[in-house]
Amino acid sequence: MNTEAIQLRELDGSQLYYSIIAGAQRIFDHQGLLNKINVFPVRDADTGTNLASTMRSIVDAKIPIENLKQTASAIADAALSGARGNSGIIFAQFLYGFSNELKAEGKLDVQSFAESMKKAVNYAYDAIANPVEGTILTVIKDWAEYLYLVKDFIDDFIKLLIEAYNKAVQSLSETTQKLEVLARSSVVDAGAKGFVYFLEGILDFFIKGEALPATAEAIGEEQDVEVIDLLEEITFRFCTEAMIAGEKLDKKRIQEAMHPFGDSIVVAGTPLKMRVHIHTEDPAEVFAALSRFGAITYQKVDDMVMQQEILHSRKADIAILTDSTCDLPKEILEQHQIHMMPLSVHFGESFYLDRLSMNPPQFYQMQQQTEVRPSTSQPTIKDFQNKFDYLSTHYTATLGFFISEKLSGTYQNGVKSARDVGARNGKPAYIYNSRLLSAGLGLIVLRAARAVEEGMSLDEILPKVDTWISKSHLRASIPTLNYIIKSGRIGHFKSFVARTLDLKPVIEIDREGKAEIAGKSLSIKGAHKKLLGNIRKVINGEEVWEYAITHADNQAVAQHYAMEMEQITGRKPLFIDHISPVLVANTGPGVVAVSFMLK
Repeated sequence: MNTEAIQLRELDGSQLYYSIIAGAQRIFDHQGLLNKINVFPVRDADTGTNLASTMRSIVDAKIPIENLKQTASAIADAALSGARGNSGIIFAQFLYGFSNELKAEGKLDVQSFAESMKKAVNYAYDAIANPVEGTILTVIKDWAEYLYLVKDFIDDFIKLLIEAYNKAVQSLSETTQKLEVLARSSVVDAGAKGFVYFLEGILDFFIKGEALPATAEAIGEEQDVEVIDLLEEITFRFCTEAMIAGEKLDKKRIQEAMHPFGDSIVVAGTPLKMRVHIHTEDPAEVFAALSRFGAITYQKVDDMVMQQEILHSRKADIAILTDSTCDLPKEILEQHQIHMMPLSVHFGESFYLDRLSMNPPQFYQMQQQTEVRPSTSQPTIKDFQNKFDYLSTHYTATLGFFISEKLSGTYQNGVKSARDVGARNGKPAYIYNSRLLSAGLGLIVLRAARAVEEGMSLDEILPKVDTWISKSHLRASIPTLNYIIKSGRIGHFKSFVARTLDLKPVIEIDREGKAEIAGKSLSIKGAHKKLLGNIRKVINGEEVWEYAITHADNQAVAQHYAMEMEQITGRKPLFIDHISPVLVANTGPGVVAVSFMLK
């Protein structure tokens, strides 16, 4: 196409929006490659997923396009809300800087565009505690400075963007020489390459009038990219992010407050809303420090050691995914490379990620110290989409097992997200309603993980899953029904009777996945006998594959059940561990559950 015949001297809100959507599409098309070449600041192979998440927030937002200034501000706000990772937050801050420096409301000429972009670079640099050259920062800076350099000689956006794009490509190629880790791996910076893809999509939009997907040739080139495999020690294990809402938030003060906790610190946003990124060993301490500045409205914690293991020593091509109510101990999750979606616990306006920024002992302490009754929530569809996008770049398929559909919306969000992401990338995800929770769910997850590690194919595993679910059971003794009644997770009439008579109930999760009263006693010891008697009837001489015991700060009863179960089964429990805070919030303290799967 002859670009000389195309001229664009002014940019309006509609053109700005749709060009950015085109740039976002190009990042979606290439996120797998961006994950593959991600080696800085940590080889966690998720830069493509993080940039795609940032862009998807823009695509999914309702953006006004009549007023240029309002369009730019809404785009920046959406990007900040969905920003993930170093590159995503830096890019979101750059967009915020552009929108903040933009003066025009109707249309924008080349000179004003270049001036606003050059000023926006400072916003991106200010967001980072220790800026490093040879990254997305450098390419953004070189691109914006070139715009500013030629703005007085070019009055056509098309020509300006073509020449500036060429400058960005040159700057991208030079990142390999500027960072030693890139040179040793023979790659360019992943975030910088993502920005160049973004510019490429914008350019295609203005030249060809549409958002074009990656070409077959480009996709083929991505598959041929070789990254020198260098396993590096990770100093701080957890990539931790938060969104803070407040008034007069001070970026520099927040950056200073983060310094004792880790590195790779990025703080971006406005005085009313700040996005914080840090690599740390203690996410809970980070969130505690941030809570002093305002309300934490979003949290994310990624285990970079796990991500690096997936990249370098993945056990299988099938991913296993579950949620934090599975109650599998950390050692088992790590041993089998099981991925986990955390549910959330809320105390008033403060919220925490189950088992990540809130562990059971912390939860028990907070329950005792506050009169606020905790509430819970499932992972959002956006959280699930990010997870499935990440898994699809490293695995051929995903098996997901989640808490009973009758007890949480987690399963439904997982189903919808898996369907949407699968339609985009063609990677299948098979999502199951476990009809259980706690270690009952955990045993199903573990059985699938072991099957995958033993080399079973999807075609062999899928027909077995329903059988594994049907052979899994959970029984629990609970000191009081007050918590579970208030949660609405047990039949009203039965709960009324048990509460009125002050009976000590035994709870079962029935075949539909609902909590029901399986027995009652006048005493706690009587309830223990009822529970064990019920389990004997269910087992009825069959062999138990594995069993586990989980409890809410009730080690004594857990040990008692373990001794009795060893007599029944002839084997020790797979583990004894705490029930997740999310579950305790709905059952109350003192509950002890026995979960088992028959062979």
